[in-house]
Amino acid sequence: MNPFAYLVNTAFDLYIMVVLLRLWLQWSRADFYNPFSQFIVKATQPILAPMRKTIPSIGQLDLATLLLAYILVLVKFVLLQAIFTDGGMLFSIEYLWISALALLKSAGSLVFWVLIIRAILSWVSQGRSPMEYVMNQLTEPLCAPIRRILPDMGGLDLSILVLFIGLQFANYLLGYVFGMVWYSL
Repeated sequence: MNPFAYLVNTAFDLYIMVVLLRLWLQWSRADFYNPFSQFIVKATQPILAPMRKTIPSIGQLDLATLLLAYILVLVKFVLLQAIFTDGGMLFSIEYLWISALALLKSAGSLVFWVLIIRAILSWVSQGRSPMEYVMNQLTEPLCAPIRRILPDMGGLDLSILVLFIGLQFANYLLGYVFGMVWYSL
């Protein structure tokens, strides 16, 4: 792999995750005064502040944040294309729908990693970490409905396991529907 492509891909993927985390923090109404939440806000505020003045929110969905994440994915594909083709054709109309798919895959990946972090923190910190508190706030809207359906297992919470299985199923389903495009994102 081209080392410049690796750097571009990694830098964009990390910042896209931060932007998606901000969107998720707003959706789940997590504590914005938590140190972890403050990092996310401070990392995204310089770009989002001007965008929020012109792009309205729809209910709990912050369209400015979602649009920023989409634009970042689109710019990432254009830059990677420029690196691989030595400045050839920089934009293709296909990037518009591929960027939407890549954003969806990034969101699923983010949910996966936040669930992993929540599970590990629950073993280690036992409720004393501010980061664990935010991870619980982020994942609780996803886990609570599953917990209501599952029978009581004597203190064992299987909702995260069910979410993992659901995420993996969604990943395979989208791979089945979109084929190699999905797996190459």
